[in-house]
Amino acid sequence: MIEQDFKDKVIIVTGASSGIGKATASMAIERGAKVSFVARRESELKTLGSKLSAESFEIIPADLTKDEDRKKVIDQTVKRFGGIDVLVNAAGIIGSGTIENTTLEFWDIMMDINLRSLFRLTQLALPSIIERKGNIVNVSSVTGVRAFPNVLAYCVSKAGVDQLTHCAALELGPKDVRINAVDPGVVLTNLHRNSGMEEETYQKFIEHSKTTHPIGRVGKPEEVAELILFLASDRAGWITGGSFSIDGGRAQTCAR
Repeated sequence: MIEQDFKDKVIIVTGASSGIGKATASMAIERGAKVSFVARRESELKTLGSKLSAESFEIIPADLTKDEDRKKVIDQTVKRFGGIDVLVNAAGIIGSGTIENTTLEFWDIMMDINLRSLFRLTQLALPSIIERKGNIVNVSSVTGVRAFPNVLAYCVSKAGVDQLTHCAALELGPKDVRINAVDPGVVLTNLHRNSGMEEETYQKFIEHSKTTHPIGRVGKPEEVAELILFLASDRAGWITGGSFSIDGGRAQTCAR
């Protein structure tokens, strides 16, 4: 029997149409939560919702680079469920570029989606989270703690996510609000495909990644979701301000 450790808790999950966000949202529903599924792709959200009880979820199509959509996510969740206990910021993008060829436009897009939207959504959710003594979990990356070539803007955005998490934890701790981050390595999601990586190139990347992760394989979305929900649960009640690697040992390695 699946433990109902989130019974009657309200959780917002961004990036819920695929990958880590989808796995987290689905797992939270199984554990008794009421979940707002947030993503740009409404059709995929509806497909996911068609398999669930209507009482347990809210579908919120949103472009998180738009402040009106960020406000909609919070307002619609509070209106439907009465408040917010947990915010999981899982939405994000990746793209290639070096210090020499990254355009200012690309830099701004990466920061807007991966960091600025997360910052603003957190601000908007905080009044309800503080009232309910809830918590926040941010999805960062191994690139937030280790440097990698040719993904400059992505690395910087994820380092920002980690540091935002650490600083906010100091400020929110006295209010009984926790905030943590998870730093995955390569996980089997559509993140790289959505960035424009062709299928053949992606499959080669996955095969190569088996050699760069000491445990010998890439991760599964469900594995990261398990860590996210642990950090969001009462079992992690004395954990805040952490950036937790879940990367098959990738962060411990040197360049290969």
